[in-house]
Amino acid sequence: MVFRSLIRTFAPMIPQKKRLLGLTPTELKAIVGSLGMPAFTARQIAQWLYVKHVKSIDEMTNISKQNRERLSEEYEVGAMAPIDCQRSKDGTIKYLFPVLTSHPSPLTSNFVETVFIPDKDRATLCVSCQVGCKMNCLFCQTGKQGWQGDLTTADILNQIYALPEVDRLTNIVFMGQGEPMDNLDAVLQTCDIMTAEWGWQWSPKRITVSSVGVKNKLKRFLDESECHVAISLHSPLHEQRLQLMPAEKAMPLADTIALLKQYDFTHQRRCSFEYICFGGLNDTPLYGREIAKLLEGLECRVNLIRFHEIPNVDLPASDEKRMEALRDYLTAHGITTTIRASRGQDIFAACGLLSTAKKNNEITT
Repeated sequence: MVFRSLIRTFAPMIPQKKRLLGLTPTELKAIVGSLGMPAFTARQIAQWLYVKHVKSIDEMTNISKQNRERLSEEYEVGAMAPIDCQRSKDGTIKYLFPVLTSHPSPLTSNFVETVFIPDKDRATLCVSCQVGCKMNCLFCQTGKQGWQGDLTTADILNQIYALPEVDRLTNIVFMGQGEPMDNLDAVLQTCDIMTAEWGWQWSPKRITVSSVGVKNKLKRFLDESECHVAISLHSPLHEQRLQLMPAEKAMPLADTIALLKQYDFTHQRRCSFEYICFGGLNDTPLYGREIAKLLEGLECRVNLIRFHEIPNVDLPASDEKRMEALRDYLTAHGITTTIRASRGQDIFAACGLLSTAKKNNEITT
């Protein structure tokens, strides 16, 4: 069986020591201090990791050989290359990354899928933050997998760090497997590393973090990060959204909108809404009116998304004419609205199709 070969391939790749990848200068300073190394070594290590992207401590040549040996006794960079990939006819590439989740044990081996989407002079990476997801949205294959663990900062960052096309990246979206607000500490630290002066030095405008809306966590993200935010909308009506998205019960959409209206999205930071269109269910003129009413006064944009069918879910897909009519109505009412191109559907990389349940089961049986 193909996944049996993955076990043999993956085993030597599991980091045998503590990982430096994903650590901040403050955390690195504590490490070098404990090893009797100069404090400035922490900055040197951060530069090797996040500016030069080395794969081994031996490559950190401005650190003395003695200190490199001392560091290597307990630590390694900890980058892990993808162990499989699938290529779509439209150029999209889906990678399979090994990860080490913190649940149910620190060395539980699992996988996540990461999607690289090239488009002319733009190249977007859709990263995952959890193995599976607790949110269980009706239309999403990841939710059917259940939740199997949170990714560490190292494993979120590794999807970028070890990506073969990393030098082509222009944007990152946290829209892969998992709910970012449900693993907020690791997501925030990843964003910090990507945008900090000591890190990758990206503009926060190049990173978008999505959420269904998680009480208290969304506010914390908005307060502590300058990255763009994207909210999963899918219905402007409470009862219908509750049927589609159980998270509506804990944080109703009305509360999410009220929170967003407390923040400024008129300059650098952008607020957007993701809206999967279901034929005859949420794509009629009624829904256009309700969306416009709901978002009135909030600087934002709406991305309409085609529904990609998943097993055992009886939801109809909207057609092009209905989606165009909804787009035109919202745009005419002052809400910039686009229809997102569907990418990677033939390799199950499109929105709502990511799942590693089968792979994770094979690796543990």
